[in-house]
Amino acid sequence: MVVLDLCCKAGGCSKGFVDVGFHVVGVDIEPQPNYPFEFYCDDGLAFLSRHGGDFDLISVSPPCQKYSKSAMQWRKAGKVYPDLISSFRELFIKTGKPYIIENVPGAPLINPIFLNGAMFGLFVHRPRFFECSFPVVQPIMPIAPKPVKMGRPVKDGDYIQPVGHFSGAAYARKQMQIDWMTIEELSQAIPPAYIKYVARQYLANTALLSNTACGNHR
Repeated sequence: MVVLDLCCKAGGCSKGFVDVGFHVVGVDIEPQPNYPFEFYCDDGLAFLSRHGGDFDLISVSPPCQKYSKSAMQWRKAGKVYPDLISSFRELFIKTGKPYIIENVPGAPLINPIFLNGAMFGLFVHRPRFFECSFPVVQPIMPIAPKPVKMGRPVKDGDYIQPVGHFSGAAYARKQMQIDWMTIEELSQAIPPAYIKYVARQYLANTALLSNTACGNHR
Protein backbone atom coordinates (compact mmCIF):
# COMPACT_ATOMS: atom_id res chain seq x y z
CA MET A 1 0.00 0.00 0.00
CA VAL A 2 1.16 3.51 -0.82
CA VAL A 3 0.72 6.51 1.47
CA LEU A 4 1.09 10.19 0.61
CA ASP A 5 2.70 12.17 3.45
CA LEU A 6 2.10 15.90 2.92
CA CYS A 7 4.05 18.65 4.73
CA CYS A 8 6.43 15.81 5.57
CA LYS A 9 9.47 17.87 6.65
CA ALA A 10 12.38 15.53 7.49
CA GLY A 11 10.22 12.42 7.77
CA GLY A 12 9.16 11.60 11.34
CA CYS A 13 5.67 10.57 10.24
CA SER A 14 6.97 8.92 7.08
CA LYS A 15 9.29 6.64 9.05
CA GLY A 16 6.29 5.39 11.02
CA PHE A 17 4.48 4.44 7.84
CA VAL A 18 7.53 2.66 6.44
CA ASP A 19 8.02 0.71 9.68
CA VAL A 20 4.48 -0.64 9.32
CA GLY A 21 5.07 -1.70 5.71
CA PHE A 22 3.81 1.16 3.55
CA HIS A 23 5.64 2.66 0.59
CA VAL A 24 5.65 6.36 1.41
CA VAL A 25 5.83 9.41 -0.85
CA GLY A 26 6.73 12.63 0.93
CA VAL A 27 5.84 16.13 -0.24
CA ASP A 28 6.94 19.43 1.27
CA ILE A 29 6.99 22.97 -0.05
CA GLU A 30 10.61 23.33 1.13
CA PRO A 31 13.57 21.12 0.09
CA GLN A 32 14.23 18.36 2.64
CA PRO A 33 17.77 17.09 1.99
CA ASN A 34 17.64 14.68 4.95
CA TYR A 35 14.30 13.12 4.03
CA PRO A 36 15.13 9.41 3.58
CA PHE A 37 12.30 8.28 1.26
CA GLU A 38 10.74 9.17 -2.11
CA PHE A 39 10.26 12.94 -2.07
CA TYR A 40 8.78 15.77 -4.14
CA CYS A 41 9.30 19.45 -3.41
CA ASP A 42 5.89 20.93 -4.15
CA ASP A 43 2.94 22.75 -2.63
CA GLY A 44 0.99 20.13 -0.69
CA LEU A 45 -2.48 21.32 -1.73
CA ALA A 46 -1.48 21.48 -5.39
CA PHE A 47 0.11 18.02 -5.31
CA LEU A 48 -2.94 16.62 -3.53
CA SER A 49 -5.27 18.11 -6.16
CA ARG A 50 -3.27 16.47 -8.97
CA HIS A 51 -2.38 13.11 -7.44
CA GLY A 52 -4.45 12.46 -4.31
CA GLY A 53 -6.54 9.77 -5.98
CA ASP A 54 -3.42 7.69 -6.72
CA PHE A 55 -2.78 6.76 -3.08
CA ASP A 56 -4.29 4.27 -0.64
CA LEU A 57 -3.97 6.60 2.36
CA ILE A 58 -3.15 10.30 2.75
CA SER A 59 -1.59 12.02 5.76
CA VAL A 60 -0.76 15.65 6.45
CA SER A 61 0.97 17.62 9.20
CA PRO A 62 0.03 21.21 8.31
CA PRO A 63 2.12 24.06 9.73
CA CYS A 64 0.96 24.62 13.29
CA GLN A 65 1.80 28.31 13.83
CA LYS A 66 -1.87 29.33 13.69
CA TYR A 67 -2.57 27.21 16.80
CA SER A 68 0.68 26.53 18.67
CA LYS A 69 1.67 28.14 21.96
CA SER A 70 5.16 28.86 20.60
CA ALA A 71 3.75 31.18 17.91
CA MET A 72 1.29 32.96 20.17
CA GLN A 73 3.55 35.98 20.58
CA TRP A 74 3.69 36.44 16.81
CA ARG A 75 -0.08 36.12 16.45
CA LYS A 76 -0.54 38.74 19.18
CA ALA A 77 1.88 40.96 17.26
CA GLY A 78 -0.41 40.78 14.23
CA LYS A 79 1.10 37.91 12.26
CA VAL A 80 -1.61 36.06 10.34
CA TYR A 81 -1.24 32.37 9.49
CA PRO A 82 -3.49 30.48 7.06
CA ASP A 83 -5.95 27.82 8.19
CA LEU A 84 -4.54 24.96 6.13
CA ILE A 85 -6.30 22.23 8.09
CA SER A 86 -9.74 22.98 6.63
CA SER A 87 -8.25 23.36 3.14
CA PHE A 88 -6.60 19.95 3.31
CA ARG A 89 -9.70 18.34 4.82
CA GLU A 90 -11.90 19.60 1.97
CA LEU A 91 -9.56 18.10 -0.63
CA PHE A 92 -9.26 14.83 1.29
CA ILE A 93 -13.02 14.44 1.27
CA LYS A 94 -13.11 15.14 -2.48
CA THR A 95 -10.56 12.38 -3.15
CA GLY A 96 -12.65 9.88 -1.20
CA LYS A 97 -9.46 8.45 0.26
CA PRO A 98 -8.90 7.68 3.97
CA TYR A 99 -6.88 10.38 5.65
CA ILE A 100 -4.99 11.47 8.77
CA ILE A 101 -4.49 15.07 9.92
CA GLU A 102 -1.87 15.62 12.65
CA ASN A 103 -1.48 18.82 14.62
CA VAL A 104 -0.85 20.49 17.97
CA PRO A 105 -3.20 21.01 20.93
CA GLY A 106 -5.65 23.76 20.06
CA ALA A 107 -5.87 22.91 16.37
CA PRO A 108 -9.45 22.61 15.02
CA LEU A 109 -9.48 18.86 14.44
CA ILE A 110 -12.65 16.75 14.37
CA ASN A 111 -12.95 13.98 17.00
CA PRO A 112 -9.17 13.55 17.28
CA ILE A 113 -7.22 11.11 19.40
CA PHE A 114 -4.39 12.32 21.62
CA LEU A 115 -0.91 10.79 21.57
CA ASN A 116 2.23 11.54 23.60
CA GLY A 117 5.58 9.88 24.10
CA ALA A 118 4.85 8.20 27.43
CA MET A 119 2.17 6.08 25.71
CA PHE A 120 4.96 4.36 23.80
CA GLY A 121 7.62 4.17 26.49
CA LEU A 122 9.42 7.24 25.14
CA PHE A 123 10.83 9.89 27.48
CA VAL A 124 9.45 12.60 25.21
CA HIS A 125 6.76 15.21 25.78
CA ARG A 126 5.41 15.84 22.28
CA PRO A 127 1.61 16.17 22.64
CA ARG A 128 -0.18 15.76 19.33
CA PHE A 129 -3.72 15.20 18.10
CA PHE A 130 -4.77 13.08 15.11
CA GLU A 131 -7.99 13.41 13.15
CA CYS A 132 -8.62 10.17 11.27
CA SER A 133 -11.33 9.27 8.77
CA PHE A 134 -11.32 5.70 10.12
CA PRO A 135 -11.78 4.32 13.66
CA VAL A 136 -8.79 4.67 15.99
CA VAL A 137 -8.82 3.68 19.66
CA GLN A 138 -7.66 6.32 22.14
CA PRO A 139 -4.85 4.77 24.25
CA ILE A 140 -4.60 5.41 27.96
CA MET A 141 -2.13 8.14 28.92
CA PRO A 142 0.20 6.93 31.69
CA ILE A 143 1.39 9.34 34.35
CA ALA A 144 4.55 11.00 33.08
CA PRO A 145 7.02 13.30 34.83
CA LYS A 146 7.26 16.97 33.98
CA PRO A 147 9.72 17.51 31.11
CA VAL A 148 13.06 19.05 32.01
CA LYS A 149 14.21 22.40 30.65
CA MET A 150 16.42 21.63 27.70
CA GLY A 151 18.69 24.64 27.93
CA ARG A 152 20.96 22.55 30.19
CA PRO A 153 22.66 19.21 29.55
CA VAL A 154 20.27 16.26 29.79
CA LYS A 155 20.94 12.93 31.45
CA ASP A 156 19.61 9.41 31.04
CA GLY A 157 16.08 9.14 32.34
CA ASP A 158 15.16 12.78 31.69
CA TYR A 159 11.73 13.35 30.19
CA ILE A 160 12.35 15.87 27.43
CA GLN A 161 10.52 18.36 25.24
CA PRO A 162 12.84 19.02 22.28
CA VAL A 163 11.80 22.42 20.94
CA GLY A 164 13.75 25.40 19.66
CA HIS A 165 17.54 25.33 20.02
CA PHE A 166 17.83 22.68 22.71
CA SER A 167 20.74 20.74 24.16
CA GLY A 168 21.06 16.96 24.12
CA ALA A 169 20.41 16.26 20.43
CA ALA A 170 21.83 12.73 20.66
CA TYR A 171 19.53 11.92 23.60
CA ALA A 172 16.55 13.41 21.74
CA ARG A 173 17.30 11.29 18.67
CA LYS A 174 17.42 8.18 20.85
CA GLN A 175 14.21 8.95 22.71
CA MET A 176 12.30 9.97 19.59
CA GLN A 177 13.69 6.94 17.72
CA ILE A 178 14.96 9.21 14.95
CA ASP A 179 18.64 9.03 14.03
CA TRP A 180 19.02 11.18 10.90
CA MET A 181 17.70 14.63 11.80
CA THR A 182 19.37 17.89 12.74
CA ILE A 183 18.36 19.73 15.92
CA GLU A 184 16.06 22.03 13.94
CA GLU A 185 14.41 19.06 12.22
CA LEU A 186 13.99 17.21 15.52
CA SER A 187 12.29 20.24 17.04
CA GLN A 188 9.54 19.99 14.40
CA ALA A 189 9.24 16.20 14.16
CA ILE A 190 7.01 13.71 15.91
CA PRO A 191 8.24 10.25 16.94
CA PRO A 192 7.49 7.61 14.26
CA ALA A 193 5.82 5.55 17.01
CA TYR A 194 2.77 7.83 16.82
CA ILE A 195 2.09 7.12 13.17
CA LYS A 196 2.91 3.43 13.60
CA TYR A 197 0.08 3.26 16.13
CA VAL A 198 -2.41 5.02 13.85
CA ALA A 199 -1.32 3.18 10.69
CA ARG A 200 -1.68 -0.22 12.34
CA GLN A 201 -5.25 0.64 13.26
CA TYR A 202 -5.90 1.69 9.68
CA LEU A 203 -4.57 -1.66 8.43
CA ALA A 204 -6.61 -3.56 11.01
CA ASN A 205 -9.75 -1.65 10.02
CA THR A 206 -9.06 -2.29 6.33
CA ALA A 207 -8.64 -6.00 6.99
CA LEU A 208 -11.87 -6.07 9.00
CA LEU A 209 -13.82 -4.37 6.21
CA SER A 210 -12.32 -6.75 3.66
CA ASN A 211 -13.23 -9.80 5.73
CA THR A 212 -16.76 -8.48 6.27
CA ALA A 213 -17.19 -7.89 2.53
CA CYS A 214 -15.98 -11.43 1.78
CA GLY A 215 -18.38 -12.82 4.36
CA ASN A 216 -21.29 -10.91 2.86
CA HIS A 217 -20.35 -12.19 -0.60
CA ARG A 218 -20.34 -15.79 0.55
